[in-house]
Formats: sequence, structure tokens, C-alpha cells
Amino acid sequence: MPGPQPAGWRPVLWQPHAPPKPVLGQPCNGCGLCCLAEPCPVGIWVSGRRSGPCAALRWSDAQQRYLCGVVQDAAETAKHPHGWRRWRGRVWQALVRRWIAAGAGCDADLESAPSSR
Repeated sequence: MPGPQPAGWRPVLWQPHAPPKPVLGQPCNGCGLCCLAEPCPVGIWVSGRRSGPCAALRWSDAQQRYLCGVVQDAAETAKHPHGWRRWRGRVWQALVRRWIAAGAGCDADLESAPSSR
């Protein structure tokens, strides 16, 4: 039987092939730990969920990393053959990437520990 967890710790289901969490300030590598812990403001707005894993988080088997579904959906819209939808998708993608601080470095002050199972 595993011992008690430190105060404030809670388990999250993490893909076994997910990359390890980067050090604070290092580039995001798609580990997904921050989004598994709680949704960001964009995730709250899109899903209506304030706690638990973000409903917009997606696992990519091809890339072996987690991706933001909101950014991915915007990227797909940006590929649309009609100019106005493509333009709108690019603007939306840029806004979402800014709101989630994509490219700004890891800001998740979280620690991971292996499962005791």
C-alpha cells in the first residue's frame, strides 16, 4: 500500500510516452502536465470546466506529446480554402497561442512523481 501523498498532491492520468516535464522557463515540450492538472483560462472558457484536466487537451500518437485542441482547431481553420476563413483561423490561432503563452517557456510550477501502482 503506498504511503500518503504530500498535502496538495493529486494524481493525474499521464500518457506513459509523454515527454518529461521541462524545468521552469524551458521551452514547452508537450508533456501536458499543466493541462492535466487544471485548465488554463482558454480551456475554462472553451469547456466550462474549472478544475480537473482540460477538456481541450489532446494526445498525439504521431508526435508522442500533448497538444492544445483549441490551437489545433484554429490551425485547421487556417488551412480552409476560403480566404476569409483562413484569415480568421490565423488570427484566432495567434490569439490563443498568446493567451496560453505558447512559446514563452514552461510556467507550470508542478512536480511529477511516478505512480506507486
